[in-house]
Amino acid sequence: MAIRIPGVTHARQIFRQSKYFANQVSSDSVPKGYCTVYVGEIQKKRFVIPISFLNQPSFQELLSKAEEEFGFNYPMGGLTIPCREEIFIDLTSRLGGL
Repeated sequence: MAIRIPGVTHARQIFRQSKYFANQVSSDSVPKGYCTVYVGEIQKKRFVIPISFLNQPSFQELLSKAEEEFGFNYPMGGLTIPCREEIFIDLTSRLGGL
């Protein structure tokens, strides 16, 4: 019997739909336990983050915003989060201490 966590299930759905995650990630480009996201409102910057961030409520808000804006069609070919880079860095800095 498996335990389902709604936030993690939602994040998995997003990654399964992403062309980048499904087709373009090789085992040597991103360390195991991490994933790549593109962040920015106009110009996108690539970040590699721990997968553990995906089930944090504050990160789930960003994923919902990305889903609203892009659906499952990511313009960068990978998970794209439409927020200012400073906000993303602040959030991930706080999550990094968990």
